[in-house]
Amino acid sequence: MPVDEVLVARVREALGRRRGLAEKRMFGGVAFLLGGNMCVGATRDVLIVRVGLEQYEDALAAPHAVEFDMTGKALRGWVMVEPPGIARDDDLRQWIARALDFVKTLPPK
Repeated sequence: MPVDEVLVARVREALGRRRGLAEKRMFGGVAFLLGGNMCVGATRDVLIVRVGLEQYEDALAAPHAVEFDMTGKALRGWVMVEPPGIARDDDLRQWIARALDFVKTLPPK
C-alpha cells in the first residue's frame, strides 16, 4: 500500500514552517526531520512518532499506538499510531508535539 498523501499533507500542515525542518522519502513513506533528526513520518496510513525512551511506555499505552516494528524487531523510543488515533487534527497535532518535544532535546546532526 502506498503512503497516504492526505496524511502526509496533514503532517506537513501541522508542522508548519520551522527552521531546520526537512522532508525525505523513506520507509516507503515520508519522514520529517528537525535538525537532521527524524521526528515523525508517514507510511501507508500510519503515523510514525519518535517519543524517546523515557516516554516510550506512556506513548504505547495511548489508544491506537503500537510498537514501531518494520523488521521483526520493535524499535524502542518510537511508536506507530494507527488511523483512528490520528483521525482528528487535534490528535495528530498532539502526537507531533510529543515528537517535537523529544527531538528538540537532541543535538542537530
